[in-house]
Parts: sequence; C-alpha cells; structure tokens
Amino acid sequence: MLKIIEFLLFFFVAYWLLFIYPKRSTLKKANRVDTESIPEVTQMATCHFCKIRLPLNDSFLFDQRYFCCLEHFNAFDAGGWLGCAKKIRSPNYDDRPETANIDTIVIHHISLPEGRFGGDAIEQFFTNQLYPQDDPYFAEIAHLEVSAHFLIKRTGELIQFVSIHDRAWHAGVSELFEREKVNDFSVGIEMEGTGEIPYESMQYQTLAKLVQAIEKQLHINYFVGHSDISPNRKTDPGKSFDWKNVSQMAKISENKLPFGTSPR
Repeated sequence: MLKIIEFLLFFFVAYWLLFIYPKRSTLKKANRVDTESIPEVTQMATCHFCKIRLPLNDSFLFDQRYFCCLEHFNAFDAGGWLGCAKKIRSPNYDDRPETANIDTIVIHHISLPEGRFGGDAIEQFFTNQLYPQDDPYFAEIAHLEVSAHFLIKRTGELIQFVSIHDRAWHAGVSELFEREKVNDFSVGIEMEGTGEIPYESMQYQTLAKLVQAIEKQLHINYFVGHSDISPNRKTDPGKSFDWKNVSQMAKISENKLPFGTSPR
C-alpha cells in the first residue's frame, strides 16, 4: 500500500513538472508588460513668446507661462506683455488714440495704506478689489478706477497690469511740452514707496531692466516723473528717487531726461 502511495505521489509531481508548471510560467510571461519595449512619452511645452514646441525639461516656467530661453523671458510678446513680469490684468484701461506715438515713460510712487509697504493692497486697488473696511484711507479711494502699466514692489518684484499697447489710467490731468493727456502717449511705472523714504536697490535694478526692455520695444524720448507733468497736483516719485542712479543703470542719455537728474 505504501509503495502505491509513493508511486502515485511521484507520478503527480512528475506530471506537474512536465505539463502544468510550464504552461503557468508561459501564461505569466505572456501577461507581463515589457516596459523596455514601450518608448517613454516626452512631455512638451510651448514657449509663450515664440510658440515653439520643446521638451518640458528644456523650458522654464514663470507665472504659468513657459519660455524656451532667457531672451524671450525678458522680452515683450506680440500682445505687449513682458515675460518676466507677473501678469495681473486691470480692467482700468482703454485704447490709445490711433495717432498716439508712445514716446514717454512716467515714474510714480504709491503705498497702501500710505507709508506702509507689503501686502497686496496695490494690486487690489488697480483691479477694483480694494476693501473699504480694511483701512479708513481705502474707504476714500476704493471707488477710483486707476491703474499703471507696471508696479515695482519693494522686493524688486515686477507686476504688469496693462499691455504697453493700451492706455493705462495713471497720469490724470497732465501735460508734457504742450501735449495734454499724457496717458495717451506714455507708459506708467509705479514704484512702491512714499517719495520720502529711500527706494530699495532691488527696485532700481528691476526698473533699469524694465526701461531697457521698453526701449527695445518702443522709441522712448522722455523719462519724467508724475510731478513733472502734473506739477500742481503731484509730487511723485519724490525727492528720494535717484534719477542719476537710474539713468546710469539703464543707460538713459541726458537728452531723454528733460527735467534733469537732480532730486525733486
């Protein structure tokens, strides 16, 4: 009896090894995915400036926009938006007159609340989202619809609100060499500051790069302050603004500074 059991056990093992196990192994191999034979899928990105398609790893991302190179990152696109500026669209703009020749840059200063820096109150103000209850001064200005093309914060961060092709509402009642409505032919740049407290070195560095980028796009003849075009109303960018430093850093020629480089 024991021999019969041993024989049957031997027969079962032999049958398993010869017929069952090879089929199970083959089935497993057939079901296994051969990952080496499947090509990797390359993720692609589109350069915001030139629209070229390139591998994601060869591009870089800024403010939800991809760029293929630093040259395009530091340039204006066809819509008048600067690649290296954070884009926050303001509704406070309109079309420039068809005959307008954009040849002027106007420098301003702003702080909200007055004398305080940081936060996002300026961005809220330029997008009509300022909360009047947050500060007594906000209650006085929240209804105003104003904007600038650019804001340079104390950290050097650059924000663009309006395309340089459009007219931002920054200058108000103004005149430059018998030309009224300076908004029509100017680009407005706000510096976060008071005009009394010195501006930060990072702000000047950002301003110099911005000025150079604008000059590559537009033929600029004049660099002025808001106080130069609205002398009875405005004092910005103020006595603390270093015109000489900016002119040197941005390589602005003297003939483009009609009011000089002295503090004012």
